[in-house]
Amino acid sequence: MRAIPDALSVRLGGATTLCHCWRLVLRDGTRLGFTDHDRDLTFDGLTHAAASGLDASEAETALGFAGVGGEIAGALMAAALTEADLAAGRYDGARLETWLVDWLAPEARVLLDIGAVGEASGSDAAFTVEVRSLAQAFDEPRGRLYQPACSADLGDARCGVTLTGPTMRVAVHVVAVESPTYLKLSATGFASGWFSGGSLYAGARRLGTIRDHGERDGFAFVAVWNPLSPSPVIGDALTLVAGCDKSFETCRNKFANQMRFRGFPHMPGNDVALGYVHAGDVSMDGGSLFR
Repeated sequence: MRAIPDALSVRLGGATTLCHCWRLVLRDGTRLGFTDHDRDLTFDGLTHAAASGLDASEAETALGFAGVGGEIAGALMAAALTEADLAAGRYDGARLETWLVDWLAPEARVLLDIGAVGEASGSDAAFTVEVRSLAQAFDEPRGRLYQPACSADLGDARCGVTLTGPTMRVAVHVVAVESPTYLKLSATGFASGWFSGGSLYAGARRLGTIRDHGERDGFAFVAVWNPLSPSPVIGDALTLVAGCDKSFETCRNKFANQMRFRGFPHMPGNDVALGYVHAGDVSMDGGSLFR
């Protein structure tokens, strides 16, 4: 049962002077405040910015450990919210507090909910933030998964591949912008598909994930999953970072990193699970399938 301060409870009837405030605490400790009121509100040493275009959907709640939540949407009008940060995932996993506040006396307030930012996205000067219950953490996998594909990300500590070598990063420039998701670039000198699944950078800013990479007629072509915003222009300098499809063959042949492969490439597939024994089949004698 939520305890409501006396100073706030007397304002819950009749004509109210209430508004909502959201406090975002990023993983690096940065605190951001926003409100749906028409002027800034300050409490607990944090100013909650107005005119941010915030609108919250109806939040779901449930007893127990059900992972439910809602959404917050708005316009990228607050200086603290940038599309580049949203695309880079800076807000993912942040702590989100929802407050009910009397805008005439901000000291009269109550904490309605605490959640976590599941996914934040933005485009065309607008953003949407998925709010997840803290119980969502109970649904996250822990430990290793028994699967054929590698569970590490290329370049992380578990993978161990260094992404700074000449075969890992290559500088190119934009020759033509075919569409918001498709660029024609100067040749990379690598086989088609080398950068598929990798990253596209403009300086230190990550633009997105490369869906497909090809080479033909002396030029390179890359397609990304989401429209680039802002879109590069002809002559812009970009950097392509190699990608990995997390298969054992790619780990061995492309990166010579098979000793640190974090998957189980020899686990039987559905064909083995649905198969049956034939008379005289020596492969079904209970021994190793890879002898």
